[in-house]
Amino acid sequence: MNHTYGEAPLRARHSFTVKHLSALAAATGMAFLLSTGASAAQTVVKWLHLETVPAYVQVWEDIARKYEAEHPGVDIQLQFLENEAFKAKLPTLLQSDDAPDFFYSWGGGVLKQQSETGALMDLTGAMSADNGAWVKSYNPAAVKGFTFGDKIFAVPYKLGTVSFFYNKALFEKAGVKAEDIKSWDNFLDAVKKLKAAGVTPIAGGGGDKWPLHFYWSYLVMRNGGQEVFEAAKNKEGEGFMDPAIIKAGSQLADLGKLEPFQGGYLGANWSQTLGIFGDGGAAMILSFENTEDDQRTHAADGKGLARENLGRFAFPMVEGGKGKPTDTLGGLNGWAVTKKAPPQAVDFLRYLTNRENERIQAKAGMLIPVATGAEEAITDPLMRAAADQLAASTWHQNYFDQDLGPAVGRVVNDVSVEILTGQMSPEEGSRMIQDALGLE
Repeated sequence: MNHTYGEAPLRARHSFTVKHLSALAAATGMAFLLSTGASAAQTVVKWLHLETVPAYVQVWEDIARKYEAEHPGVDIQLQFLENEAFKAKLPTLLQSDDAPDFFYSWGGGVLKQQSETGALMDLTGAMSADNGAWVKSYNPAAVKGFTFGDKIFAVPYKLGTVSFFYNKALFEKAGVKAEDIKSWDNFLDAVKKLKAAGVTPIAGGGGDKWPLHFYWSYLVMRNGGQEVFEAAKNKEGEGFMDPAIIKAGSQLADLGKLEPFQGGYLGANWSQTLGIFGDGGAAMILSFENTEDDQRTHAADGKGLARENLGRFAFPMVEGGKGKPTDTLGGLNGWAVTKKAPPQAVDFLRYLTNRENERIQAKAGMLIPVATGAEEAITDPLMRAAADQLAASTWHQNYFDQDLGPAVGRVVNDVSVEILTGQMSPEEGSRMIQDALGLE
C-alpha cells in the first residue's frame, strides 16, 4: 500500500463481481479480463491530488480504505503534487506511461484542451448508464461545467466561491465594520483605515500570481456583468478592450497604489499567504470557501485564527456596474479520468462522490457538495454562508485563468500582477489578453 497519509487499508472478503465489472467495462468502452470463481489480480488506481490539509486527506484515506475492504483486488494510491507543480507537470504526466488514473480538475478551458489531446476518458457512457442514475445524482450545473460537445470529461466533486475572510480583532482595532463594506469605495476606505491603525490590510500571494487575478476577475464581473465577459471570451464586440474591463483594471491599479499587502507579497506563494493570515499578519484575505481550515493548517502554530475571530463577506459592488451582487466567482471542481485508467477508477469515483461520501466530506468542512441532498451535512457557519451564497447565485463564473484556457490564463495572471503593481496600464493589460485570445 502506498498512500500519502494513513495506515494500510483493511482487507475484506467481498469480491468485485463479474456482473458489476462487465457492466462497467461496457459502459466505459474498456476491455477488462474477468475470471469466474477466482480472485481478481491486484489493480492499482493512482489518484493525483493537491490537497494540503492533512485532516481532509485522512477523510479520503478512510473512504479509500472502506472501498478497498469491499473490493480486495483494488489498491487506491493517493499521490500528491503542490498546486504550481501540479499545473506545471500534469501536461507531461498525461502523455507519459506514469499518468495518474484520475486527477483534480478545475474544468473550463484547461479541461477542454486536455480532452482535445485525447488524454482523457469520455465518461458519458458510464455516467449515463442505468437510465442516467449516476449523472442525475449531481447538481445539473455541475455536470454541465464538465461537458464539452455533449461529452462528459470529469466527475463533479465540489462547488466553491471566492470571498473575503477577515480577522475580527484587527477590524475592531481599526474601527472597520465588515457590514459597511458594500461598495468598492467602501473597501478602499477600509484598507486606508487599517493602514492608519498600523494593520496590514490584505494577505496577498503574488508569488503564484493567480491569487491576485481574483481581484481583477471580480472587478470585471462587477463592472461588466456576464454579458460583457461572455462577449470578450467569445471574441465578440470590443472584447477585452470593453470600457467596463478597462475600468476594472483602473480600479485594480487604485488598490495597488494603496500598498495594501504585506511586505514581500510578490514573492509569497499561496501556502505562505494563508499562513500570514492565520498568524494574524493581515486583516483580510480573498480566498476559498474552506479558508478556515486552510489558514489553520498553514499558520506557524498549526492553530491559526480561532473560529470566533473569523468573518466573511462577499466581494463588493462597484458604482454604476452592470454586475449583480449575486454573481459569484469560484470553482467547479471534479476528477478527470485518463484514457487508460482501469474500470475500477471510474467505479471508485462513483463511490467517492456519492451522496453518503459527499455528506461525510461536507460534514468535515471540506467542500460544498455537488451530490444532491448532501449539502444538508454542512455544519460550519462560514462554509454554510458560502453554500447559501452559491445557492442564490445568478451567475457562477469559473476562475478566469481556468475558463480561458492555459495560454490565455497565464496572461491574465501576469497582467493582474502587472496592473496591480503599476508596471502596466489597464489598457495595455486588456490589449495583452485580447491578443493572447486571438492567437488561440
